[in-house]
Amino acid sequence: MAKEVVVTREGYKKLEDELNNLRTVKRKEVADKIKVARGYGDLSENAEYDAAKEEQAVVEARIADLEATLKVARIMEDSDLSLDTVSIGMHVRILAEGDDEEDAEEYDITSSTEADIDHGCISDESPVGAALVGHKAGETVDVTLPNGNIMEYKILAVSRSSK
Repeated sequence: MAKEVVVTREGYKKLEDELNNLRTVKRKEVADKIKVARGYGDLSENAEYDAAKEEQAVVEARIADLEATLKVARIMEDSDLSLDTVSIGMHVRILAEGDDEEDAEEYDITSSTEADIDHGCISDESPVGAALVGHKAGETVDVTLPNGNIMEYKILAVSRSSK
């Protein structure tokens, strides 16, 4: 059985929207590309046809992945959140050892399906996210980085994510 994926309500909606778009819009676009490419003649030397078939495989694989994820997804409800403990759906402000207060970093803790570092969302399965989960403001945690180094972070604040 697949591992349960915990997502926020917004994250679940985004996955559903992406799946719907792939099924209704993208599938049709790719089918049209294949149809046009077939019209170019000999399929054995038809780069457009090969590219369209490859795109079709990517779209179908993503559809299957999203369907599998949504089957095992559990929506994290607001009532599941502890207001003072780091978990999915929470916003954290952390400070690396040796840094000044103005260098503090802020992140929203999300599931791996919602992680987006460019928007300040880190996964509960990432090194930093995993180390923070279950801890409270004022605590210090050690984070083992992928290169083996250990960073120490102090949790300055924990609050509900606004995303």
